[in-house]
Amino acid sequence: MVKICIIVKNFQEFMVRHKTKPADKSADLLNTYNHLILYNDDINTFDFVIESLVIVCGHDFEQAEQCALVAHYKGKCAVKSGSYKELKDMSEELTIRRLTVAVE
Repeated sequence: MVKICIIVKNFQEFMVRHKTKPADKSADLLNTYNHLILYNDDINTFDFVIESLVIVCGHDFEQAEQCALVAHYKGKCAVKSGSYKELKDMSEELTIRRLTVAVE
């Protein structure tokens, strides 16, 4: 029984000594899940924001309405998740429509 403990102890020490380094963060941006964030503003109407989310993000009316309400009351709302490239294209289109958005 003592030998098992020694083997387990040595195995744990071996695992600790051989940790890998973190991956390059710039590569992670392209491969990980990102979020398209819609920020509240005092310029656009609810109807325009809802229409924009339906057209650009592919939301149905109810989903777009909920996102607009959350952004209004909480200040921001994650309206879409996905790859950075996909969200960047949507972000640019929403920015052209003068909505305040960011990919995070």
